[in-house]
Amino acid sequence: MNADIDVLVLRVFTGPDGRYGNPLGVLRDGHSVPDQASRQAVARQLGFSETVFVDDPEHGRVDIYTPGARLPFAGHPLVGTAWLLGLEAFDLPVGSVTARHEPEFTWITARPEWAPPRTLRQYSSPDEIDALTVPEPGEWIYAWAWQDEAAGRIRARAFPGRGDGIDEDEATGAAALLLTHRLGRALEITQGRGSQILTRPGADGVIEIGGRVRMEAPSER
Repeated sequence: MNADIDVLVLRVFTGPDGRYGNPLGVLRDGHSVPDQASRQAVARQLGFSETVFVDDPEHGRVDIYTPGARLPFAGHPLVGTAWLLGLEAFDLPVGSVTARHEPEFTWITARPEWAPPRTLRQYSSPDEIDALTVPEPGEWIYAWAWQDEAAGRIRARAFPGRGDGIDEDEATGAAALLLTHRLGRALEITQGRGSQILTRPGADGVIEIGGRVRMEAPSER
């Protein structure tokens, strides 16, 4: 990878204490890596679950990659990039995504049909979720259980199953979007080691996804 490429690393959907969160690589100057093949190579070398190339911050045009594929939509990259650049909207292949900012949380509004397919697999207790081992590659599984159904609190873990080095996803906005759509209610999801994702159904089938974002310290890399 070119040493001149400037990559910022964020942690998106951190817990209330600022720990955990899903690492995200952001290249604010997307034009420094101009073609898709080179961007895919950078994303593969960085090894984050997603890497974002910002092509036009004024109009919210970004390009999102996993280590092995280009994505038309993903939750945690958009929440993180909106926080970093103070964006209020994104212009994506799937449509327009709006963003808003609170003192603690950054939110995006998206549609469930934009999310890639996921297997949403319910378990009977959080202890069962905690005891799961990483399955063999092949199926993208979002395992979840109620922590407190009345309060909308959920324990979840995500297994992408792509065989690209990301065995478990620490915090997954698209899967949270799909689960919120299925359950039809606001959720507070604790995922991975301790990340937190908030969701809220809105009008006309749209759903808000929110969380905390912080810049990762060099010592964490």
